[in-house]
Amino acid sequence: MFHREGQKIIITTFFIVVAAIIVTQFYIGVEWIRIGTQVFALVLLILILQFFRNPRRLVTPNFDEILAPVDGKVVAIEEVDEPEYFKDRRRQVSIFMSPINVHVTRYAASGTVTYSKYHPGKYLVAWHPKSSIENERTTVVIHTPKFGEIGYRQIAGAMARRIVNYAEEGEQVTQGQDAGFIKFGSRVDLLLPLDCNITVKLNQKVVGARTCIASIRKKDD
Repeated sequence: MFHREGQKIIITTFFIVVAAIIVTQFYIGVEWIRIGTQVFALVLLILILQFFRNPRRLVTPNFDEILAPVDGKVVAIEEVDEPEYFKDRRRQVSIFMSPINVHVTRYAASGTVTYSKYHPGKYLVAWHPKSSIENERTTVVIHTPKFGEIGYRQIAGAMARRIVNYAEEGEQVTQGQDAGFIKFGSRVDLLLPLDCNITVKLNQKVVGARTCIASIRKKDD
């Protein structure tokens, strides 16, 4: 299953690959050049298909947990001052996606979208400390039943040139539902309340709509 954001690219790449194979088969007499070109074209198609894959992940919404919004590796767990919307201290969990990861963004929690804004910007490498405030990005805030308001940012990386965000203010969303897509290497920051219980560790690999990032902190914790 492939993401809708990749349909045009997949179809275009497919026809280019077919054309390349046909042309090289009939018009290039040097065998190693012909075979090399055909192999390169097929590998390119496989990479495009791999990048835009969209595995189906069924989720039973859990109001006590925040799930990973994307596949990737946890590269930061820290307290930050959030100046755009919350204007207070937040627990930030940053997840870096390499080009080989699934790049679908999924809602980390169920609730109502209270804020959704796109910001043009730079294309610093996604793990750069300033990428969350200087790169092209979107900021989305969801009001949840148990955690109150939580936020996340889709952040473009050095390779990414287009962020797709489906969140609209006032919309009711469901945990695990498709929230958007980031084309090529990128990062997502979760902005969580200080009193939540972070359940992942630095450098841990996480799976979107599967790995629990944070849970409600019990009174005796």
